[in-house]
Amino acid sequence: MLRIAVQSKGRLYDDTMNLLAEADIKVPQSKRTLLVQATNFPLEVLYLRDDDIPQSVASGVADIGVVGQNEFVERGEEAQVISHLGFSKCRLSLAIPKEIKYKGLSWFSGRKIATSYPNILRSYMSKNGIVADIHVINGSVEISPGIGLADGIFDIVSSGSTLVSNNLREVEVVMQSEALLIGNWKMDEEKHQILNEMLFRFDAVKQAEDKKYVRMNAPKDRLDEIISVLPGLKSPTVIPLADENWCSVHTVLDQKRFWEIIGKLKDMGAQGILVTPIEKMIL
Repeated sequence: MLRIAVQSKGRLYDDTMNLLAEADIKVPQSKRTLLVQATNFPLEVLYLRDDDIPQSVASGVADIGVVGQNEFVERGEEAQVISHLGFSKCRLSLAIPKEIKYKGLSWFSGRKIATSYPNILRSYMSKNGIVADIHVINGSVEISPGIGLADGIFDIVSSGSTLVSNNLREVEVVMQSEALLIGNWKMDEEKHQILNEMLFRFDAVKQAEDKKYVRMNAPKDRLDEIISVLPGLKSPTVIPLADENWCSVHTVLDQKRFWEIIGKLKDMGAQGILVTPIEKMIL
């Protein structure tokens, strides 16, 4: 049985549980139970505070855990990074009241900075030769300048709306962050096998992200031209039709270039274009 530590609530909880569900790992919903076992996979979920997850994995209380990169770096625990999961993205930034004229990082020299991430901030300031007064606060860091507790803040930024609502502006991005899958260095072989199966499923889900399965009818006299604009995994599938002048072409398109390529296909004579989402993709 593999044990995974997961944040007990919040955005990271939602994203993690969605990933498990998409990987067909069924975990009963329970807000009051600390430890829950999956019904169809040898996995049990341990719900913890996000800042407790790195230590729980490093100490072996949990075998693996999903945690924000910001928390993992801040805690400095001895655990291995297994995978960057690509969700719950944010950044750690310095911000100051928006009416202040900012001319560079030296502005923070001798100033008081409120943060929940003192270790990351101290390291960053040290590397840049800045000596500042770091004031540690747990929660509601963004209100500190407004009540006179600090000159600026160092905190998580996602959309930036929280900064705007507190009359702050972002002036320095210190690090980017996303969800990490971390693991204990001493997992046994059986747990590694379970982990590998789970990673295989996660990869299939990830490969399918922002991908569309596209089928179309294409005139044979323009088939080579149509194929040339299709960025298939290897090459598109071409199937003959009853009308010898036409064929059916099947391929996978990335959402980022979808409309650009569809427009070209229509101009080349493709018809009956059918688009369907992809849930999983095994390469």
